[in-house]
Amino acid sequence: MSVSESFENEQTCACGGSCGCGNNHQAEYLSREEYITRLEEYLVDLKAEIQAVEAELSELRQTA
Repeated sequence: MSVSESFENEQTCACGGSCGCGNNHQAEYLSREEYITRLEEYLVDLKAEIQAVEAELSELRQTA
């Protein structure tokens, strides 16, 4: 099931899952717009992480 299907099927908690996940937190339900914003921010973070891993791999290969 995709993230968007999950959002359509049930309210999505800010932790990324539906509440009842057992993370012992106060449920924070996001509107569709807030959820899209949160996902866009997460995508930026993931892309930065990919760049960091690629740079480290490149550096390691040069010194090998």
